[in-house]
Formats: sequence, structure tokens, C-alpha cells
Amino acid sequence: MDPFTLFALANGAVSAVKAGCKLYKDIKGAAGEVKDVLKDLDKQFNKQYEGKPIPREAKQQLHEEKERIVELSKKDPGDVYTQIGDQLGVYFENMAKCMAIFAEEERRSKELYTGEESLGKRALQRVLMRKKLEQMAKELRQLLIYESPPELGALYTDVSEMMEKINKEQTAALAKKMREDYANEQRKKRRMRKMYSEAVWGIVAVAVCCSVGILFAVIVEDRIRKYPHLGTGWIPKSEVQQRTDAIPPTYLGR
Repeated sequence: MDPFTLFALANGAVSAVKAGCKLYKDIKGAAGEVKDVLKDLDKQFNKQYEGKPIPREAKQQLHEEKERIVELSKKDPGDVYTQIGDQLGVYFENMAKCMAIFAEEERRSKELYTGEESLGKRALQRVLMRKKLEQMAKELRQLLIYESPPELGALYTDVSEMMEKINKEQTAALAKKMREDYANEQRKKRRMRKMYSEAVWGIVAVAVCCSVGILFAVIVEDRIRKYPHLGTGWIPKSEVQQRTDAIPPTYLGR
């Protein structure tokens, strides 16, 4: 499992929670009688430009703000509340997975490492990502508990406590799975190295056999050319065979 992907998911969840909190506060601010909110907005606008010409851009901004308030008044804050809770769960879950991976990598850092990145670089990446995750947690706590309506602070506390219990079991299971995956990966690498070694030795053996065969063929061809009386076979004729072949054949009549 890639910690960078988990970190990106956690970071995206934090951004979604921040946007949800802003939307929730805007909806709560627009709650009540929309006509009264719009009337108060007009009153403040006219007071700001009293006795002065009103720029066209200001009128456009006022119109857009009124439309935004009308749209917000149609939204249900309960839906946004649920979405914030879901994104908090995504954040806590992926943060716990990241921490579990960091802990497992630190445990494994004492083993022989043959990867492309240096141990120092990998350790630095873990430290930086952990610091960022801790900073995210502080920002969320500050935003939800101290800068948002009280019900969002209670939501943060409830989700945090619930995910803490769930993540304890998931973290243990994840660490176990990572150790099993790592052991399987090491076995696979050893098996591949063994297959590669056997393949290399097989190629060497075939090459040696071919070389020896070619060498014997060259030697036999040279012997046939220089000593034709020894025959054309791979094994030269013995003296008995040579004398036998030298005797002229005898033809017997009927």
C-alpha cells in the first residue's frame, strides 16, 4: 500500500471538511426568514453608498450575494453535517493507515535494504509526512471545535473517538498484512533469483556442450582429411579393421 496515496486521500478529506464547515456556517447564517436577511443586506449596501454613485460592479456583487443566500436557504444543514462526518472518517482512517505503514517501515529499517532510494531519504519522507498529518489534525481540531458551531465540535469528538476504536483493529490487521506481503515478496525474489541462476547455468552448460561438439567435429574433419585410412567415422578404425578392409573381397561362384 502506497503511503503517498493514503496521504493524498487524507489531505483531500481535510480540504473537503474545511469547505463543508464554511458551507455549514453560511447555511446557518442564512437560516431564518430569507426576506429579512435580504432586507438587511440591502440596508447595509445602501448605507455604504449613501449619497455616492453606486458602481456597476458593486451592484453585480450584491445581486450575486443575494442569489447565494437564496440558494443557501434551500439547503439542509443536516446533509452538510453528514458529509463533514463522512470526510472526517476518511481523514482519520487514512491517517491511521499512514501511521501504521510508517511504524512498519521503521521496524523494517534495521533490515538489509536494497532499494533505489537511500535509507536517509526514506526516513526524511516519513518524518515530513508525519509532521503534515499532525498539522492537519491540529487544523481540523481548531476549525471544528473553536471556529465552528458547537455541533460540529461535538461531531469531531464523536468521529475521533469512534475511529480510534476502529483503527486499533485495522492498524493491527494492516501491519500483519504488510509483514505477510513483505515475506511473500522476499520469497518471490529468492525464487526468481534461483530461477535466474539456474537459467544462466543451463545456458552455460548448453554453450559448453555445443563448443565441445564443434571442437570434436573440427578435430574429426581434420583427421579424415589428413588420415583418410582411419575412416570417416567419429571413432577412427583400429589396426585390425584397417587390415580387414585391406584384404580384397573374394567372390564365390554358385
